[in-house]
Amino acid sequence: MEKLLQQVVFNNTVEQYLYVLMVIFVALLLKRVISKYLAKLLFKLVGKAGKNNARDSFLNLVVQPLDYFLVVLIAIITLDKLTFPEILNFKLYKISFKYLIDSLTNGVLIVVFIWLGLRVIEFIAMILEEKANQTAGLTDNQLILFFKDFFKAILVITGILLILRFSFNKDISNLLTGLSIVGAALALATRESLENLIASFIIFFDKPFCTGDLVKVNGFAGTIEKIGLRSTRIRTLEKTYISVPNKQMVDTIVDNISLRTHHKAEFKFEIGLEASVQQLTDFMGGIKTVLASTAVENSMVILSDSGKNAHIILIEYLTAMEQPMAEFLEQKQEIILSILLLMERSKLQMAAAATDVVIRQSV
Repeated sequence: MEKLLQQVVFNNTVEQYLYVLMVIFVALLLKRVISKYLAKLLFKLVGKAGKNNARDSFLNLVVQPLDYFLVVLIAIITLDKLTFPEILNFKLYKISFKYLIDSLTNGVLIVVFIWLGLRVIEFIAMILEEKANQTAGLTDNQLILFFKDFFKAILVITGILLILRFSFNKDISNLLTGLSIVGAALALATRESLENLIASFIIFFDKPFCTGDLVKVNGFAGTIEKIGLRSTRIRTLEKTYISVPNKQMVDTIVDNISLRTHHKAEFKFEIGLEASVQQLTDFMGGIKTVLASTAVENSMVILSDSGKNAHIILIEYLTAMEQPMAEFLEQKQEIILSILLLMERSKLQMAAAATDVVIRQSV
């Protein structure tokens, strides 16, 4: 038996082959137990161990790639103890078979490791999304989705560079230099897009407005439906759908109507010049009485101007923001009708309400 174990086959003894097979077999048997144990340790770094649902989700995401990673790692370590058979050390297109096997194993190990990293990023994003869903706005959710895709892309690019370095033995320093030059050229070519991207970060962190807010910008008023990485989508009051570049949303003045504390009503009456001072005084007093009998705040009635065309009376007042818009407009209508009724009783006329045209013929 001992003689059989010491028999050399392909530059290795049978005992060495059995030892490698036994280690790999044990790894296959215990991979799930070891993977779950390591996953629980890893969970303590990225999650809260007190939440069983989060732990179960993490285990479902991580255990499978961790299984493959452990098996591949153990197989590589144990197979490395064997001497590569000389009979297999041939060349394929000037590349030795041994070099091809080493490159393949390194590539598989890197791919499985990147797969594991992607699953960890998925879990972290999932936990952050659950917390973001507890807030009223959707800005946090969009930011989490962006950074999830961003870090995934960075991890994939890192994996490709590692494969080029360890599988194909390429010097990636020159490649990184080339990528930096290409990145600088792309940055110059896409300067406007980068400005909008940076502006989107400013919006995400500064939060001058959120999804669902009613805003007024560049002469348009509407509800924000989506804040993207390049532009902000607004559903206008006319029910049209417009896209405003994020740079403009940051650089221009944005009136967030949803954050107003009051509704404001402002209108003016142009009274004819034939009205006397006493009539104007009584009329303005009557307007103040009308406003006092209505649920308004900070009302103001002033004679703002008097010229060759009309006496202009400016009326302003505020109402609570909790008041529905339809009720606010109906209340404004009632106030205007009351003021018009007051004008009839005071025998006042609007400017240019009655115009006499006189034609004279010279003899």
